[in-house]
Amino acid sequence: MINSILKFSLILALGMFTIHADAQDNKIRLKIKGVENQEVYLANYYGEKLYYNDTTMADANGYFEFQGKPFEECGKYAVVAPGPKFFDIIVSQEDIYLETDTSDLINNLTVHKSDENEQFFNYLHFIQRKRNARAPFDAVLADSLKSDKQKEQARAEIKQLNDDVQQYQKDLIAKHPELLFTKLMQMTLDVEVPEAPEGVEDAQTWKYYYYRNHYWDRVDFSDPRLVRDQMFHRVLDKYWTKVLPQIPDSLLKEAFALVERADNYDMFKYFTHHITYAAESSNIMCMDKVFVGMVDRYYRTGKADWLDEEATTKILDRAKDLRYTVCGEPVPNIILPDTTLTNWVNLYEIDSKYTVIAIWESTCGHCKKEMPKLQELSEEWSDKGLKVFAIGNDFETEPWVEFIRDKELDGWYHVSDNPAINATDSATKLISSGITTLLSLNFRSTFDVFSTPKVFLLDEDKRVIAKQLSAEQIGELLKRLEAEDNPTGDVPPAETPKEEKAVREERG
Repeated sequence: MINSILKFSLILALGMFTIHADAQDNKIRLKIKGVENQEVYLANYYGEKLYYNDTTMADANGYFEFQGKPFEECGKYAVVAPGPKFFDIIVSQEDIYLETDTSDLINNLTVHKSDENEQFFNYLHFIQRKRNARAPFDAVLADSLKSDKQKEQARAEIKQLNDDVQQYQKDLIAKHPELLFTKLMQMTLDVEVPEAPEGVEDAQTWKYYYYRNHYWDRVDFSDPRLVRDQMFHRVLDKYWTKVLPQIPDSLLKEAFALVERADNYDMFKYFTHHITYAAESSNIMCMDKVFVGMVDRYYRTGKADWLDEEATTKILDRAKDLRYTVCGEPVPNIILPDTTLTNWVNLYEIDSKYTVIAIWESTCGHCKKEMPKLQELSEEWSDKGLKVFAIGNDFETEPWVEFIRDKELDGWYHVSDNPAINATDSATKLISSGITTLLSLNFRSTFDVFSTPKVFLLDEDKRVIAKQLSAEQIGELLKRLEAEDNPTGDVPPAETPKEEKAVREERG
């Protein structure tokens, strides 16, 4: 794995961190038997990934050295020998001198100088001894011929070994709180949740919020070195994807709070980039609200200053593409002509409790299947306040109108553009005269249409409730929305996800 990671990252990350040749007096010195007269590398972790950082040549005795790092560039590094073979070391502002050989880089390693690495490798050796001690008990649990009593005893032994490891970690952290290694170790320790106090009705909810509120106690937000360790990424990723309810409004609030806690540039950068990228690439509906919110607060204001001008422009443009359809916000008013090409229909003049915007085209295979289903849904829900504002994405009028007629898509507001009204002179006159708007004529970019059908469900104020749903999913959502508005009515309520319940309780 190290081979593929390093090869992939080499071009991307060489020079990612500036080497301060004159900034540090301390050295990273190593002697490795088996690398004589060969090139060796120093690689730094940045979150979960490993990047080449420096390179040098070992001499005829296998001795080589690297320049020490300034405080903000310290963290966990890897020494990469030919093969490649590698082992991790802790780099802080101290002289380091280690010796080993390629037959067993870790078990044969001697720390001649470095308090950090002495504790680090003592810990690694301790963990290895515990793993060796655990192996026979794991074998018992995997053996179907062993008795229940034998397996019970094996579990007890494994628990004792785990307790020994946890106690070792706690003792080491208490004894050496000043070490970078113990700060990195601290991040591996999960929150210990006590029993809920007496009188608490919902003990599980109490424990959840205790865990969530104390989740980041393990991280020193003032120390930039912590981002250069795999565990920092794992802690952040778990918090973002597992601990927090996956609801955009709640996530955006927590994202801002977390980023603002970072008391150093490196951590601020890591939080901001990770959350923004996770939101942009998420498959969870409406997560683009988090993406747009992060871009507006940090990239548009220049606070996220690590991107070059081209990359910044791309991310700002992407947020612009998405901002008109952010969940919870009203879509722009769309004014387009109907099938007569002369009668202009205004979205905001449609009086309805719910509005479906469906952008489709007659040649789209999925549209051919989905539009008739949407027709059935609209007939079922028309008396309950549902209207369909269907925007034809065809560039020609005839196939669009023919499909509407053939499939009997009745009762909808059918609108579209056409080559004539999109001509420069015509569009300018239409906009300047107030007949329509630029966002209406550019509805494809307004609604970020790269494929069809593109579907949005709006409330009575034309705010986005949901997007990219099938007709069947819209029907289920409408039942749920109606049940919430009328809990004693005939529509059966849908089960509310646990995380949404938690958010509602949080909001009071």
